[in-house]
Amino acid sequence: MALHQESIYTIKDIYALPDGQRAELIDGRIYDMVPPSRIHQKLVNRLSQTITNYIDAKHGDCEVYPAPFAVFLNGDDTNYVEPDISVICDRKKLNDRGCDGSPDWIIEIVSPSTSQIDYGVKLFKYRSAGVREYWIVNPLKKTVTVFDLENEEKSDQYDFDDIICSCIYEDLQINIAELLALDKF
Repeated sequence: MALHQESIYTIKDIYALPDGQRAELIDGRIYDMVPPSRIHQKLVNRLSQTITNYIDAKHGDCEVYPAPFAVFLNGDDTNYVEPDISVICDRKKLNDRGCDGSPDWIIEIVSPSTSQIDYGVKLFKYRSAGVREYWIVNPLKKTVTVFDLENEEKSDQYDFDDIICSCIYEDLQINIAELLALDKF
């Protein structure tokens, strides 16, 4: 009796999806993406703007890319992700397709449909790919889980009202509640 073998998908399959359909590819498995909510987009915009303003003020070399932005994590054809926010400090990784290799900092805005992927599959994948810092922002619980993937002991969870310090930028402090002060959600 033959065992059932799952299909292994590649980046070619991602690019063959119908127009408008977005998905990510992790270890040959396709994860469909649903359209983001308004608060999701507000968080992506405000966080991207805050981080970009910080980098610009410091005359830094890193670049901030909000989704959709292609990240080819491992230089193979079975891993393709579109993090909500990618911060890339090694410009040699950037090309017209996106980022070849791991960003330094990734932020994902979790939704009920992506929770298990963001907290499990992506955490493992980002850690093993060399991402230095990973934030999971949960608008429903109003929490931010910060993973310092270079220094495991610094990983922690914060409320939106807390001041959150970046791991790769020691003097960057972000308060999510202040970023959303004008919005009621």
